[in-house]
Amino acid sequence: MTHWLPVLVHTPAHSQVAGPLTYRSELALAAGTLVRVPLGKREILGVVWDAAGDPVSSLLDPEKLRPIAGSLDGIAPLTPAWRQLVTFAASYYQRSAGEVALAALPPQLRDLNTLQLARRLKKHAKTADAALPDHSNAIESVALTAEQAGAIARFDLEAGPFLLFGATGSGKTEVYLHSVQQLLARDPSAQAMVMVPEINLTPQLEARFMARFNPLYGDNAVVSLHSGMTPAQRLKSWLAAHSGLARIVLGTRMAVFASMPNLKLIIVDEEHDPSYKQQEGARYSARDLAVYRGRLEGAKVLLGSATPSLESWHHSRPAREGGRYVRIEMPSRIGANAALPLVRRVDMNHQPKKCVFSPPLLKAIEERVARGEQSMVFLNRRGYAPVLHCADCDWKSECPHCSAYRVFHKIDRTLRCHHCGYTERVPRACPACGNPDIAPLGRGTERLEEHLAELLAHVRRPNSVSEQWPEGEPVRIARIDADTTKLKGELQAQLARVHSGEVDVLVGTQMIAKGHDFRRITLVAAVSPDNALFSSDFRAPERLFSLLMQAAGRAGRDADISGQSEMWIQTFHPKHPLFEALKRHDYPAFAAEQLKEREQAAMPPFSFQALVRAEARTQEVAQGFLTAASAAAADMMEAEHILPHITLYPAVPMSMQRVANVERAQMLIESPSRAALQRFLTAWQAVLHATRQQPEGKGLIRWAVDVDPLAI
Repeated sequence: MTHWLPVLVHTPAHSQVAGPLTYRSELALAAGTLVRVPLGKREILGVVWDAAGDPVSSLLDPEKLRPIAGSLDGIAPLTPAWRQLVTFAASYYQRSAGEVALAALPPQLRDLNTLQLARRLKKHAKTADAALPDHSNAIESVALTAEQAGAIARFDLEAGPFLLFGATGSGKTEVYLHSVQQLLARDPSAQAMVMVPEINLTPQLEARFMARFNPLYGDNAVVSLHSGMTPAQRLKSWLAAHSGLARIVLGTRMAVFASMPNLKLIIVDEEHDPSYKQQEGARYSARDLAVYRGRLEGAKVLLGSATPSLESWHHSRPAREGGRYVRIEMPSRIGANAALPLVRRVDMNHQPKKCVFSPPLLKAIEERVARGEQSMVFLNRRGYAPVLHCADCDWKSECPHCSAYRVFHKIDRTLRCHHCGYTERVPRACPACGNPDIAPLGRGTERLEEHLAELLAHVRRPNSVSEQWPEGEPVRIARIDADTTKLKGELQAQLARVHSGEVDVLVGTQMIAKGHDFRRITLVAAVSPDNALFSSDFRAPERLFSLLMQAAGRAGRDADISGQSEMWIQTFHPKHPLFEALKRHDYPAFAAEQLKEREQAAMPPFSFQALVRAEARTQEVAQGFLTAASAAAADMMEAEHILPHITLYPAVPMSMQRVANVERAQMLIESPSRAALQRFLTAWQAVLHATRQQPEGKGLIRWAVDVDPLAI
């Protein structure tokens, strides 16, 4: 008997193939089954999907349908809840279901042939049998603070979703561990998902979870899922989660789509972090999908942060005011004498002109070195200098392919574009006028490290007298940014040096400012944070406050030395309300002020937005496509009765207008109603596809919709 199977394959949104393709099969395969199917001249991976409504077999010519090439035996079908998650994500974020579903599966499932996959599954089965734990072991007992115990008690009693608002160093991670521990004690077959925003935060969390749970549930109890893993590692972790062998999945945003048939708990650490928003392809928010998935699968959801996103903070207001989340607060650091760092503001208007490190800050760092303590200095700009400049003719190191400057990297004498990657050697003289005296303009972390080493050259560390350094050893400075951690394992090695006390001053970008448990750091300094105060992006103050609060949280994490911990801010605007709130560590006051401004301006979370971005060889084509699509939307909106609820703004160039010789434009769509915005975007897809076929779309490279954008 011949069966007609709807199969999802990887098709991008602009291909106009949004739903499943129909294939024939001699066997009736359940929805969720992984299959290989022919598409054109290729054989690709697909997922048998749910049939939409009445079968249309009477309209199909069996002779014209291609048969499936085979199914992936040994892998259980993906669950209905997983398929529903994919369907929702594709619909809400305006992408094809096939693109979302296939991107969520490990790449090796697409690449391995049937024989290779059978070997992997056999190896997985052996691993599962060998990993059976010795149930005579016991989970370590950890004493909880009163705040931690109270948080866990509320988490047990209420349904959620929950927002855990805990100060840095208050022990949120232990709450996560204990919540998972209680879940598995009640139901040993249950699964938990723990998400972190960035790959570099995974190892330390993974170590704690493995130490806690592997002794009781086996060596495969905890697995990781993130883009830094090899394809083989990702497949192994995915199979462990899909089969139920893995009890806990730790991962970055991609983990929200992990196949976990017994999922009962989802934890999103540092839920405010913008890294949870995918910035290419299907631009989904993993945090928001985690909340949706929890509701879908009946799993509890716990969002944690010391500086929650304003959306989550707004949702966690009292239920009588319309709040949807339960807010749990842990305002105190762990330890009898533990305290949040004192915030010091240095008014740079009263400091020597062009000084990078003010004399008071430099003296404070020297004092830390003399006491054998560590300091951390961060600047969100890597490289030696953001621009190379000629004073004679005003030439600057612009990228020929982007609307950006190439950054000067002194260590390898290159000019490098951080947007398209274009790199060339530093010229011996100005390319425009021949002046040999070209100089760096501005500072990046590489130059900051060099300058700090010069300023601290006279300082010696205590208790390290040697023949080579009779008065003590020089200050040890380390830099951590994207340039120093390119090689595999380099980040872990650098962090290990900091943890072991082999570094006196750590210089870096925001990579070092969040999530790390540095026990010896007592001083954190932000040398140049003012740029974000006056950004055109309405989310910039929120991001800056969060970054500074997170950075401050790296200081004084050891209760014995927390009393002398400090956060230094060098600013030309010391009385700015953001810094006033930061000095008091008063996130609620900052959030209240920001939400008041957002409400007055009808900005999210009091309105809902989407961006349509277009890319072409010329700016005229990119903007012309968006303008034509906007004009064509008028009749559609009137027909759909959504005209009063939608605002389409004019097409404008993106802030980074040109990248890799591609011109980029965008158009903002706004609505006070999420439902109206979704209805408009769904109906507008056909208009966008039709506009691309018109003369206005000629020369267009691609277009994409970004729902709930984080950067405008």
